[in-house]
Amino acid sequence: MRTKPYVLLLSTLGTLSALGVLLGLAPGARAAENGEWAVYPAASRLGGRPYFYLSADPGTTLTDRVTVANKTSAPLTFRLYGADAYNTDRDGGFAVRTQREKQTGAGAWIKPERTRITVPARSAVTVPYTLTVPADADPGDHPGALVALDERIARGGKGAVAVGVQRAVGARVYLRVNGPTVPALAVEDVTLDQDRPLVPGTRTSSALVSYTLHNRGNVTLNPKVVLKARGLFGRTLLDRDLVEVPAELLPRQKIRLTERWTGSPQLDWGAVTLTATAKDVKETGTVSFLALPWLTAAVLFVGGAAGLQGLRIRRRRALSA
Repeated sequence: MRTKPYVLLLSTLGTLSALGVLLGLAPGARAAENGEWAVYPAASRLGGRPYFYLSADPGTTLTDRVTVANKTSAPLTFRLYGADAYNTDRDGGFAVRTQREKQTGAGAWIKPERTRITVPARSAVTVPYTLTVPADADPGDHPGALVALDERIARGGKGAVAVGVQRAVGARVYLRVNGPTVPALAVEDVTLDQDRPLVPGTRTSSALVSYTLHNRGNVTLNPKVVLKARGLFGRTLLDRDLVEVPAELLPRQKIRLTERWTGSPQLDWGAVTLTATAKDVKETGTVSFLALPWLTAAVLFVGGAAGLQGLRIRRRRALSA
């Protein structure tokens, strides 16, 4: 009998996927949990202080406590560690590095008093930790999380390869290192891909607007993006507030986003402008477009080529006469 190989995928299918979902909650929503266990700052009640909001000078050490609550009927053992946060490529959601990845910010500075804990059934364990900010740390925001990684490996996946999945839950850490703050935002690499019918009017056209939203500063931003399109003579073709924008764009992070424009013009000439705003910042990115039906373009091309050829023939005859 052939046996299926057992593969442990921590960075993609396991820890990273779990954290990307569980840490994707809006700030102030509730403590991070998955129904079996929760991780939150030590407080008088579950979710009373859902996230860590900390500030410190370079070269100082903070102390705090994190609580891991087991909601199941059996003991659970966890690896407790600090992790850096980032925006995911998929949708810009808040996610954190796995234990095996290198931590360079808050994740490297967080040191739990115990890195392995066993939490009895329907109980909670509180662990002190320190956060030491290096003397040469850059000022600004350094988001991260305190993560409880379940030691159990669940069997998952289908087909010829079985997949081992580990789950994790993390409490967000919003750390600001005191010093000058520089909010900066950029809208980069705006492109427009048009999908128009061969024959005008036979179906609805559409366009895909793609752009990169880049936080160039050292503080977390809450961006809003407006998409506008103008045609010939300044006519407004589109004016839309975009909803598929991350609630938080972390410092030095960039994400690629798209927006579908259904009903884009089939015959027009204009520009698409994206305006991104956040506290104290406003930036725009623009791309021009020429909407010309393929059949019309082909006729114009053939007609232009024929006219050019006719002009050449007339010139030759004039020279030979």
